[in-house]
Amino acid sequence: MKFYINKQVTKLFSAALLASSLTACDDFLSIVPLNEVVLENYWTEEADVTSVVNSCYAQLESGDCLKRMLVWGELRSDNLTTGAGAPQDILRIAEENLLETNGYAKWESFYQCINRCNTVIHYAPQVQEKDPNYTEAEMKANIAEVTAIRSLCYFYLIRTFRNVPLVTEPSIDDSKNYRIPASSFDEVLAHIIADLEAVKNDAIRIYGEYSDDNINRITRYAIYAMLADMYLWQGDYQRCIEYCDLIIDYKKGQYDELLQEYSSFVRNVELYGDFPLISEAPNGSSYAGTSFSEIFGKGNSFESIFELIFVDKETRENLLTKDLFGAYNSSNVGQLAACPYLNAQVAEGTNSYFKRTDCRAFENMSGESTVSIRKYVVEGAEFRTNTTTGTAPTVTEYRRTANVANWIVYRLTDVMLMKAEAEVQLAGNVADGSTLTPEQEARYRSAFSCVSAVWKRANNKRVATTDTLVFEDYGTSRLGMENLVLEERQRELMFEGKRWFDLVRLCRREGSNTRMLDKVMQKFSENTAALRIRLSAEDALYYPYHENELKANPYLVQNPAYKNDNINTTE
Repeated sequence: MKFYINKQVTKLFSAALLASSLTACDDFLSIVPLNEVVLENYWTEEADVTSVVNSCYAQLESGDCLKRMLVWGELRSDNLTTGAGAPQDILRIAEENLLETNGYAKWESFYQCINRCNTVIHYAPQVQEKDPNYTEAEMKANIAEVTAIRSLCYFYLIRTFRNVPLVTEPSIDDSKNYRIPASSFDEVLAHIIADLEAVKNDAIRIYGEYSDDNINRITRYAIYAMLADMYLWQGDYQRCIEYCDLIIDYKKGQYDELLQEYSSFVRNVELYGDFPLISEAPNGSSYAGTSFSEIFGKGNSFESIFELIFVDKETRENLLTKDLFGAYNSSNVGQLAACPYLNAQVAEGTNSYFKRTDCRAFENMSGESTVSIRKYVVEGAEFRTNTTTGTAPTVTEYRRTANVANWIVYRLTDVMLMKAEAEVQLAGNVADGSTLTPEQEARYRSAFSCVSAVWKRANNKRVATTDTLVFEDYGTSRLGMENLVLEERQRELMFEGKRWFDLVRLCRREGSNTRMLDKVMQKFSENTAALRIRLSAEDALYYPYHENELKANPYLVQNPAYKNDNINTTE
């Protein structure tokens, strides 16, 4: 975990001061040593807190953090394979040949963000006592903000490594020992849930009626989304549903208000069942691509709950889309590519993942043997919706002039599908052919309504037709409903850093890796027997601790799946 005090504090406050708008700081820092600035003179006014809060977001947006959100959450799944110029670390993960030397087994960038958050939580109350203009409500809102960012970092860490050191104090005191044993997945999850529950009501509900901060900063609704996700992993499905409903109800209310104020708003957002979503082809247009362009092209869309922002006038780039998705490669193929079977024969109607009417198949990716990723890479896409069987639509894509795609952490359809998953689990076991109880049918229909709305939007189905989902095709068994939700999450959230985590959650819930293996193994053509045996172990779902972390922290115990180098499947 390498909390070397002086180096870490120097990095933290250098970033914080760069993020601030203070003038003449060069002269000031040339007079006063940096450590003295940090410990005695820095934390005196609200602007100091604001600067370090901003640096927490900046750290999340760094290439090191951002790339890990995607690689940790998706690369090992059945969605991704290697593309052009992939470095060795990417190649080895894609081959399921993970070693403790792999650069993506490093977690330092996330712990740096955690330490910045811890520092704000430590110093903000002291600043509030010194600065009369810094109110208690503002202080609590800042603490809620960074507590959520810290919790999000730990959530990524435990889903990737399972057990991780839980540090809640900043590395500002040489007397403290930050080399500590790892806490268990369940302990860390319970801790971050409790943290969020404690601060949720202190968070800002809305920064301003039309402010981008409502999406690009932590709000109460962003915390609700995190809690819904965390409760889903914890198996508290009722609490998951309650938080999903708070977000869904908020979006419904927002839709109603906008509809009353701006009649033109209805051109893009429509009701699919009870859910307001951005249409693919608004008002019956013969051209699709609107929701894709709004959500992944422009960013900060109506459906977004929390996304990391990249702005033209700033020098900060989205290195995830640039390197991993190949936003500026001449071949349009990045270090990662989509698995070819995802879009094979979609137009012919024989693809196992997408119907030929599903806009996402044509928006998310393009190509055949090497399938490049369009999502986030292009600023807009447009194509005719009425393609005939066997003929793929011609997609007109509008490429970005700057590498500034926002990265979405949570959006409305993600929340809707979380709710669907929780409803299915609460319904309990239903064997094939059994009669549903009234409660089970109600929960299944609730889950189905969430999935159906997402699916109808993607397939341009506003009313029931012969090509829509039919409840009776799925609502007779728990397995059928589980697969319905899992497959729709894959289609809707493809290449957003969700799929591997979804499969790990499935394995944890079932106590078996079998269903995950059936999906993931199809992308391998060599060493399949050895891979299947190794990936059948629970430990293999998680990454190894990097060798540097093992050397720095003697209390860490390596994941058994990676001890004694028993993980090379290429020999």
